[in-house]
Amino acid sequence: MTAAQRSREPIDVFVANEQSDVDLKEDVWAELVRNALSYQGVRGPAEISLIFVDETTVASLNERFLKHKGPTDVLSFPIEDNDVQSGRNPDGSTKGPVEPQLNREVPQLLGDIIVCPKVAAGNAPSHRCDVHNGTLDDELALLVVHGVLHILGMDHEAEEEAVVMEAREQEILAEHYRKSRGGNL
Repeated sequence: MTAAQRSREPIDVFVANEQSDVDLKEDVWAELVRNALSYQGVRGPAEISLIFVDETTVASLNERFLKHKGPTDVLSFPIEDNDVQSGRNPDGSTKGPVEPQLNREVPQLLGDIIVCPKVAAGNAPSHRCDVHNGTLDDELALLVVHGVLHILGMDHEAEEEAVVMEAREQEILAEHYRKSRGGNL
């Protein structure tokens, strides 16, 4: 598949809303994920999941995977190994009796972004500034983009990493969120 053909392949964003605390427009957030990935140079075929969960679920995931107690607003779980072995899974042996599909690339599996809207709603007012109106939508947009950047390998452990990541978040939000909302986040 040529680069031009690949760029026309979709970036599939699978959204699951597994919480009932906040009403969400899943299609809005899926489009923001797609746009953030494209802005970062990701071309299809690619797949990523965006999962909205309640506080109990995010607290459990936070403790299990990060060893932190209590709920958090966003977690990202990148798929580290994108190598695809030929053959049947899980043994990686022969291709079996089915003919392979020609000219079909296996989608790049990027990972999962977990967002807790209830925690986001609680945090939103404290993040009010010149580019954040303190609303839940502003906070969710920031968290979704933040999650995408983590999936793609960006981090904010060191101060210089944080500066770069925050600047990129603002670039993406300015281009793909604020413009569509007519002003500030």
